[in-house]
Amino acid sequence: MRDHIEPRPWNSIQAEIVKLLDKVSEEEFRQLLSVFEESSNRRWFFSGQGRLGLIAQMAAMRFMHLGFECHVTDEATAPAVRKGDYFVLVCGSGRTPVSKSFAEIAHADGAELIVVTHKPNSEIALDADVLLTVPMGETMQFGGTLFEQGALILLDCLALELVKKTDDAHNRMWQRHTNLQ
Repeated sequence: MRDHIEPRPWNSIQAEIVKLLDKVSEEEFRQLLSVFEESSNRRWFFSGQGRLGLIAQMAAMRFMHLGFECHVTDEATAPAVRKGDYFVLVCGSGRTPVSKSFAEIAHADGAELIVVTHKPNSEIALDADVLLTVPMGETMQFGGTLFEQGALILLDCLALELVKKTDDAHNRMWQRHTNLQ
């Protein structure tokens, strides 16, 4: 019989995520939520580089299922970002050159810039109209994994808050998902 029981591998990751989520600014989250609530009829563009690009794509799909007109900026069929659009940029460092360039172009064309980052004092974050800081702490995980997890969870939380305020949201999402409208 073993005297010491090894913790399950996911327990340490769970602890890191809980710690991160406890530090999220409710004010920043509510501000971003209000932008989504008030602007559902505008076009939404999502962008990120590398694995963060995958998170941006997942977020775009979530919001598309809720009825938002969403595009991912590096897809061939995405229209140009224009005045009145929202540009959601997931950029951990706040200084990735391609992300910085996309943000500058979107802002110059009149789009409102939303930045999800763990560097709230970065140049990209300081240019944001709306900022959601993912408060990174110490992590045992590889590279930017904790930021990626936090960004995805927070974007999913935004979608969930919108679902709660939408009549028959699950059926409407399912209809959009299966093209049964």
